[in-house]
Amino acid sequence: MRHRIVGELMTSAVVHVRPDTPFKEVVQVLSRNDITAVPVVDEQDRPLGVVSEADLLCNEVAQEDSAGLLLAPRLSRGERKKSEATTAEGLMTRPAVCARPEWTVVEAARAMNHRHLKRLPVVDEAGRLVGIVSRSDLLRVFLRRDQAIREEIRREVLDGALGIAPDSVEVQVHDGQVSLAGTLDRRSLLAVAERLCRSVDGVVAVISHLGYRVDDTLSAPAVAAPGSRG
Repeated sequence: MRHRIVGELMTSAVVHVRPDTPFKEVVQVLSRNDITAVPVVDEQDRPLGVVSEADLLCNEVAQEDSAGLLLAPRLSRGERKKSEATTAEGLMTRPAVCARPEWTVVEAARAMNHRHLKRLPVVDEAGRLVGIVSRSDLLRVFLRRDQAIREEIRREVLDGALGIAPDSVEVQVHDGQVSLAGTLDRRSLLAVAERLCRSVDGVVAVISHLGYRVDDTLSAPAVAAPGSRG
């Protein structure tokens, strides 16, 4: 059982710009390729930063209202610098937060969530740009067919990880929601089975109706030491 990796989901043909790319050319690159951000790379194709639509909009935000109806904007020092920038080097947000092709979807998703990013440049061992992965790329795991999810749970979770005969547990999957029914040998296996099923790519939720034969979670009775008094 394994998670899909970034290298399987990323876009390999990456549009990029150089640090000296003019402001208007950056806008044209975004518009022409229907993207919302573009990596800025050096001569060795190593990402230096990323220019997004938000970075470019600092220029318009800083403009005075010709009608005099709006108050002067309150910009941070970084936003002020970007509003005055004329090339990608001044516009970009740095450093570029990058992913590796061998990262799992979980690692990439957590990095995006932690940094509040919509996409990550993907680099090889030498730090060169080899792709880009977006939120929508990661969400593609939820397009997996229910039958494929069911087969992976039976093969990789029940048989492979837990050593349980797949036919002893009924597995149903509908729209990514997994339903488990049956009886396991030990109570401690219930939580493990649910957790492993939930970690399968494409699973939205797990509903368990599993029972158990032996409760192995009960604490063993304390044994008095030899010679001690009760």
